[in-house]
Amino acid sequence: MKVPLHIAEKLLKLSLGDTIPDSSARHSLINDLVAEGIIERKGRIKKTLYLYDSETLFTYLKNRYSINNLSDYIDAIKKENSTRSEMIAAASDSKLKAVRTFKGFLINSYIPIKAKLNDQIITIEPVKGIFQFIYDFENFNIPKDVTIVGIENPENFRYVEKEKYLFNDITPLFVSRYPQGQSRDLLRWLRAIPNNYVHFGDFDFSGIGIYLNEYKKYLKERAHFYIPDDIEQLIKKYGNRKGYNVQKLNFDVNYIHEESLVKLIGTIHKHRKGLEQEVLIRIESSFGQKY
Repeated sequence: MKVPLHIAEKLLKLSLGDTIPDSSARHSLINDLVAEGIIERKGRIKKTLYLYDSETLFTYLKNRYSINNLSDYIDAIKKENSTRSEMIAAASDSKLKAVRTFKGFLINSYIPIKAKLNDQIITIEPVKGIFQFIYDFENFNIPKDVTIVGIENPENFRYVEKEKYLFNDITPLFVSRYPQGQSRDLLRWLRAIPNNYVHFGDFDFSGIGIYLNEYKKYLKERAHFYIPDDIEQLIKKYGNRKGYNVQKLNFDVNYIHEESLVKLIGTIHKHRKGLEQEVLIRIESSFGQKY
């Protein structure tokens, strides 16, 4: 059993000589400490808590909860990026709280891109079979003229070199929305940089909802939804009715100000089909290039 943060903070106050209202520290641990004679309840109506001896309290916490230092224990819980080693030092428990060891997100490119990571110049090199993972994204910067292209599906992220015909008018750096847990880090980074963002996802209500609710909502005018010029022909030829029938709109079309996106929604309704973005991976065949 772990000591909750609010109780640990109350115990720290008591150890510094303060008295606190009994009503602010209702917990079985407080009752145990009173029963052990380490803490005393005073008062008849408005009861307060008083600590006799801080060293006795610290010994109890160490023996019962493996808390080596109460202040360090509190800091380890409150610190946003506590390491497992810090938690072991504070409470002999690397699982004191959930820690995301692999924060960050995946990037990919089909052209070399200069960037800066922790004030060091690096080159993002396209190497077949390798994705790069940016861990220290808070200190990752790219030129302002590079456009971030967020890819919804893993296969499209893998084969960016087969989709470069789609992005001839920009210098793209591709980022992956997956794994799912990394999308929060990606959004934090996108909100902190000035670069434009293009969302490359499925051409259906689900894909549009992801763009509007997860990216456009926060990036405003810097974000745009990628739509190929021949989208209606692609939907007619390769679209899927099943996706259209089961997906629900989780956005209000009246609040969309991208004319091309409103037109896409109309096209999806017109043909009663959605289109998955994997269709845009250019495949080489014996009959020449094709979708």
